[in-house]
Amino acid sequence: MASFAKIENNIVIAVHSVVNEVLKDSNGVEQESIGIQFLKNLYNEPNAIWKQTSYNTVGGVHLLGGTPFRKNHAGIGYTYDENRNAFISPKPYNSWILNETTCRWEAPIARPNDGTRYKWNEEILNWELMNG
Repeated sequence: MASFAKIENNIVIAVHSVVNEVLKDSNGVEQESIGIQFLKNLYNEPNAIWKQTSYNTVGGVHLLGGTPFRKNHAGIGYTYDENRNAFISPKPYNSWILNETTCRWEAPIARPNDGTRYKWNEEILNWELMNG
């Protein structure tokens, strides 16, 4: 299955799956443009903006060793950044910074890697232990 994000004003408003066979051209090669046209016709929205997204792409890495696609899998509420050709999740906290390589948000302080569970505390701008 291929996934496509519907975009309005650079915001993902829907994500739909399309069977891979639908994307194939006359030579049997999958083409994003064919999937886009299929969705425009299916929903009778000739001016809709669709972009293909990869379920297996996270932070610019394809989890199964394939070619990464648009940095991250799109989700509703994500931004599509045309300059970066990337889907970017909503910013979780005001203090977090966008990693330009992965197009993922990162805390200004690295999470401790000691096997303990932490959560970000925006008031103190640091990680704190999770209860329970």
